Amino acid sequence: MTGAPRINGPRLLQRLADLGRFGALPGGGTNRLALSDADRAARDWTVQQMRALDMHVAIDAIGNVLATCAGTADLAPVATGSHIDTVRTGGLYDGNYGVMAGLEVVAALRDAGVRTRRPLQVAFFTNEEGARFQPDMLGSLVHVGGMPLADALAAVAVDDGATLGAELARIGYAGTAPVGAPRVDSFVELHIEQGPVLDREGVDIGVVEGVQGICWMEFSFAGHSNHAGTTPMALRADAGMAALRCAAFVHELVARYGGRQLGTVGAVTFQPNLINVIAGRATMTIDLRNTDGTLLRAAQAEVLAHARRLAAEHGVQFSHRSLADFAPVQFDAALVDSVERHARAAGLSTLRMPSGAGHDAQMLARVCPTAMVFVPSAGGLSHNVREHTDARQLEQGANVLLQVMLERANRA
Repeated sequence: MTGAPRINGPRLLQRLADLGRFGALPGGGTNRLALSDADRAARDWTVQQMRALDMHVAIDAIGNVLATCAGTADLAPVATGSHIDTVRTGGLYDGNYGVMAGLEVVAALRDAGVRTRRPLQVAFFTNEEGARFQPDMLGSLVHVGGMPLADALAAVAVDDGATLGAELARIGYAGTAPVGAPRVDSFVELHIEQGPVLDREGVDIGVVEGVQGICWMEFSFAGHSNHAGTTPMALRADAGMAALRCAAFVHELVARYGGRQLGTVGAVTFQPNLINVIAGRATMTIDLRNTDGTLLRAAQAEVLAHARRLAAEHGVQFSHRSLADFAPVQFDAALVDSVERHARAAGLSTLRMPSGAGHDAQMLARVCPTAMVFVPSAGGLSHNVREHTDARQLEQGANVLLQVMLERANRA
C-alpha cells in the first residue's frame, strides 16, 4: 500500500466523537432510537458532513440517506455505509463507524486528488437496530424491495405507539427518492465485530463470508389468573409455567444441535406479575440463529411444536407471531477475497468468519455483490455503553475499506 491514499485517523475519530454527542448518555454511550429527536439531530449533522464533501444527498421514501460522490463515468456506484440509530444503551461504534468511515474514504480520496471511475456512495439506513420498530434492518430491506413500503410505514413503535411513517414526517425525513430497485454496483460494510472472537484471538481484520440466518418469534400463552395458595396444581391453567418450560427447552435444543446454533429468550412478561397470583398470560420472545438455513428451520419447527405441547399440558391457549425471519446470506466470493487481499497487503492478520449479528449488508446482498470488514470489539462488548475499539484498529479497518472500494471503483 506504499503511496496509496490513506484515511486521516484523527479526523475519523473526531467524526465518531461528534456523532456520539447526539443522544449521549451520562457516563458514556448513546441512546438514539430510530426516528427519535436524537436521531433527527444526528441525521441533520451527518447530512451536513456529506454536503461538505460535495456529495449529492438523496433521501428515499423510507428515510434512508444516500450520498453520492460523482465518478468520471456514469456507472452504478460502489457503495458503503451502515446505520446511525442505536439501542437504548448503545456505544459509539455500532453502525456509526461504518458510516463515518465511508465519509472518511471520500474525504481521503479528495485530499489525495483521486477521482474514481465509478461513483462512490455512502448510505445510512433507517431503523437497522429494530429497537423501536420491527423488523430490524427495516430501511435496507425496503431499499432492496424485500418489504412493501406501505407495510414499513405502518410499523408501530414499541415505545409510544407512533407509526414509522408519521415519525418520518415529524422529523423531516419522509423523502421522495424511490425504493425497491437501487442502482448499485457493490456494497462493502465496515463494522465492529460485536463479538469476542477477533479480540480473543488477537486478529486485526475479520473477513466476513456471510451472515447467519435469524428467526425472531413472539409466543403468547393465555391461561387463567387465580390465587396461588388456594388453587391445586392439577387444576391450574398456568401460562407462566408453560412459558418458563418453553424457555428451558430453547436452552436444551441449542445444546443438542451444537455447532453454530444459537438461541435466546430475551424477554418474558407475566400478567398480572404478582408473587401470589398464578399468571393468566405470559408473553416471551425467542431469537434463533444459525449459518445453516436447514438447521435453523428445523430448530424453529421444534420450538413451535414443543410450545404447542406445553400449552396442551398446562391447559392454556398458545399463539405466536413472526417478528423477523431472514435466511442465511453468503457474500460475494470475489469481494470477500478483495477484503482479505488488501488487509494482508497492509500487513494485517485476518480471519474468515461469519457475522453473528444481522447487518444492512445482508439486505444489499439481494441486489449486488456484497462483503463486510470487521475490526475487533474489546471484550466482545456491543449494545453496551462500554463498547470500545482501539483507535489503531479503527484506522486499520477504514484503510482496508478504502483500498477495497478504490479497486472496485476503478475496475474496467
